[in-house]
Amino acid sequence: MLSRVFAPFGLVLLVLVLLFPWPASAQGQGDHDPEALIRSYDLEVAETPVRQRPGWERPDRILVRGDPERVRWLQPVAPGVELVPVAGIGQALERLPGADAVIGLCSAELLERGEGLDWIQIYTAGAEDCVRLPEFDRRKPLLTNMQHIAAPVIAEHVMAMVMSLSRHLPAFHAAQRAGRWAREPAITHDMRVIKGKTMLVVGLGGIGTETARRAHALGMTITATRASEPKGPEFVSEVGLPHRLPELIPEADVVVNALPLTDDTVDLFDAELFRSMKASALFVNVGRGGTVVTEDLLAALEDGTIAGAGLDVTDPEPLPEGHPLWRAPNTIITPHVATRSDLEVEAHWRLVRENLRRYVAGEPMLSVVDPERGY
Repeated sequence: MLSRVFAPFGLVLLVLVLLFPWPASAQGQGDHDPEALIRSYDLEVAETPVRQRPGWERPDRILVRGDPERVRWLQPVAPGVELVPVAGIGQALERLPGADAVIGLCSAELLERGEGLDWIQIYTAGAEDCVRLPEFDRRKPLLTNMQHIAAPVIAEHVMAMVMSLSRHLPAFHAAQRAGRWAREPAITHDMRVIKGKTMLVVGLGGIGTETARRAHALGMTITATRASEPKGPEFVSEVGLPHRLPELIPEADVVVNALPLTDDTVDLFDAELFRSMKASALFVNVGRGGTVVTEDLLAALEDGTIAGAGLDVTDPEPLPEGHPLWRAPNTIITPHVATRSDLEVEAHWRLVRENLRRYVAGEPMLSVVDPERGY
C-alpha cells in the first residue's frame, strides 16, 4: 500500500526541494544559535519569563523521552539538573517521583501521579490530546509544543499532493503498475496546471503560511482564514476571520485544511462546505481528521462534488483496512507522515534543548500552548 501511495511524489518532491531551500538551522547550521532557530521557524516567544509563573522553582529532576546519548547532549544546558532518560509512559511512571517536568510525554497517569510537574514539552504540534485531559485542566502545567518546527516539510507534502493530483500521477502510477500505456481521455482530459489558480489556506498558522509561501512562488493566488486577526504576509492576497470561510471557499481551486482540532473546528468541513466548493476543486487535509465529516467527504468524492483529495490525516485514524475512503476516486492518502523528513529530527531537538535551557534559567519559553485555544 505505502509503495503505491508514495511513488508518485518522487519527482514532485525533488522539484520542491530545489525551489525552496530550507532554513539554515534546518541544514545543520546555527545549531548553537537560539536566535537563528527562532528566526528560521518564526517561533513565538512568551511575553513573560517563566520565573514569573506562580510556583516556578529551578528544577531538580526532569524526565526526557529519548535515548541516553541524546539526554547527554541536552545536559550542558541544564547544569545541576538530573535529566532522566525514559523510553515511554511505563518507564516514566516508574521514575516519576521527584520530577519537576516531563519532556516528550503527556498522559492522564503522569498528570495524576506527578504532583510536582510544572512543565510538559510535547514532541508534536497538535496539543489537543493533552489539554483535553481532565487532569490537565485541574493541574494546569505549562505546556510547550512543536509549533512551526514541522511547517516547512508539511508544506512540501501539501504541494506534492496538489501537484500529483493536478497532473493525475496516482492514475498514471496505477497504469504503470499494470504495465499499461494510459493516454486515454478518462485520465488525461482534466490534467491541469496550478499556476494562475487560487489556493485557500484554512488556518494561516505556521503550516499554512509555509504552504502559502510555496504555492505563491509557483504562481498561485493565495487567500486564507485565521482565528487571530485578518492579516497575513505579503504573498497572501486576502485574509479573513473564520466566519468568512463560506464566502471564500467557492472561489478556491485548492482548499488546504491546516486547522487544529478545537471545539470550533470539529466537523467543520461537512456536506454543506463541500457543496460550496468548485466541482474542479481539490481538498487537502494536513490539519486534523476530526475537522472533517468523513462520510460527507467520501460522498463528495464519489459523486463528483469535488475533484479530488489529498489526506495525511483521517477520522478515524488509523484508517481501518477496507474503509471505503481507501477506494475514493482521485484521492491520495498518507498515514499521518507529513512531518517526517531527513531534516526534521535535529530541528525538533534544538527546540527541546532551547526550551530546556530557558526553563532551567527562568527565561521566556518558546511555543507555549494556550489551553483555552487548544494550540
